[in-house]
Amino acid sequence: MPGSMTIGHTDALVMLSHDDAERLTAVLSGLSDLAATGRLPATELATLSGGDAPDRAELATWSRQLAAYLRDHL
Repeated sequence: MPGSMTIGHTDALVMLSHDDAERLTAVLSGLSDLAATGRLPATELATLSGGDAPDRAELATWSRQLAAYLRDHL
């Protein structure tokens, strides 16, 4: 379907509208900036790390790369 994006892991698919994919890209880019500059509080960083040891650089890199991937596939 033109203007939409499909994200899948095995048989389960998630459909995002084009507008939602653009918004998610912007959110991930902002998250990357917050993590990289240290403006993301430690408690929030720990929550976003999903129970793993908080790592600002890893979160910044992951969110930046995912945002770029989404942007390239819009």
